[in-house]
Formats: sequence, structure tokens, C-alpha cells
Amino acid sequence: MKKLESLIKTYNDFPKKGIAFKDVLGIIQDPEVFRELIFKMSSDQIIRRSEAIISVEARGFIFGSAIAFQASKPIILARKPGKLPGEIIQEDYNLEYGKNSLSIQKDALKKYSSYAIVDDLLATGGTVECVANLVNKIGKEVIGLLTVVELEKLQGRTKLKFPVESVITI
Repeated sequence: MKKLESLIKTYNDFPKKGIAFKDVLGIIQDPEVFRELIFKMSSDQIIRRSEAIISVEARGFIFGSAIAFQASKPIILARKPGKLPGEIIQEDYNLEYGKNSLSIQKDALKKYSSYAIVDDLLATGGTVECVANLVNKIGKEVIGLLTVVELEKLQGRTKLKFPVESVITI
């Protein structure tokens, strides 16, 4: 896991001026590091205690899918508006650099009671808080968040009412 941090690139002023974007895609370009990361994350207590995984668009899908496969857990997708068919539940949230919305198919949440949220990065916590609100709206529980990178200075975990596990804290 020592090599993991060196695979994360920073792009200043992306997607807008003043933002230092952390790009985790270098991790998936190194199969050995990616494999080790997925094994580590899929054995975490948050994953093991949950019935299903909710993964957040878009880079979160990469990590969430691999973790779900390794842990033999179902995966549910939290997507941007207009991307999912059927009856959805939707919630708006604030980003460090704007506003957005996430949607989840209502039927996908019916079978399970407890969820682990998987995403690539925790910044201000707005995205994960949005997913948790969607899950809680229908009386289900979030066991915790599992993320590859946490931007500690943005204090996103302070918004969340459940455990947070980050592989790397920057």
C-alpha cells in the first residue's frame, strides 16, 4: 500500500479555479496495487457487516464493483439525474465547487436493510451525506463509508453519522 499514494495525481484548478483535484485513476492502471487495495477494502468490517454496497458515480463504481465482486455482495448505484430508469428517489447536495443531485432506483433498495457506501474520495462529505439521506428516507441503514482517499482538511467525516474508513488520508 506504500505505492498507492504515489499513484494519485493532483490537478490544480480542475474542474474550476481554486480546486486541487485528486485523480485516483492511476491506481487502476497498476494491477498489483489495485488488486491489493480491493482485497484490503473488501475485507473491511464496514463491508462485512453490510448486506449490500452502494457505489457513487463515477469513479466510485470502479472501486465499488471490484469490492462487491470480491466480497460477494450486491451493488447498487447512486447516479446523477436522468441516468436510471424506473421509479427513483433523488436528493440534491452541495459540492466543493457547485451543486448536484443523486438518484437511486427505489426497487434496488427493497431487498436489503443495511448498506456500505463506497466511493473513491471523501472531501466535504456532501455526496456521501446525500446517499445516506436517500437510504434513510426509506427507513434503511448506512453501516459506514469506505473510501480510497480522504481529504482530511475538508473535514467531510464530521458531517457523517456513521463510521468512515479511508485507506489514505491526505
